[in-house]
Amino acid sequence: MATKTIAGKTVQINEEGFMTNPAEWTKEIAVEIAKEEGIEELTAAHWKVIDFSRQSAASSGASPTLRTITNGCGISTKDLFTLFPKGPAKKVARIAGLGKPEGCV
Repeated sequence: MATKTIAGKTVQINEEGFMTNPAEWTKEIAVEIAKEEGIEELTAAHWKVIDFSRQSAASSGASPTLRTITNGCGISTKDLFTLFPKGPAKKVARIAGLGKPEGCV
């Protein structure tokens, strides 16, 4: 398993760059990963999605799908794509320190 230093903390990542241990995640790491993903600032709307995704993954054992996020957060798919352009489920999972969602290529 590879490691990467993000926001001054060394974390375990897989070959696709997803964190493998959600317990290593911090909000500072989320901010840095968001910047890597082209999101310069995480707003309250971003944090609502990130926090929901972490809670969902903790209870289900898997990263939430796009549909789970939109239903759980009460956000439209269009708005989710605005917040996390070009692959929101993957971006949310990476920023939230979760594994790659099932069904994502």
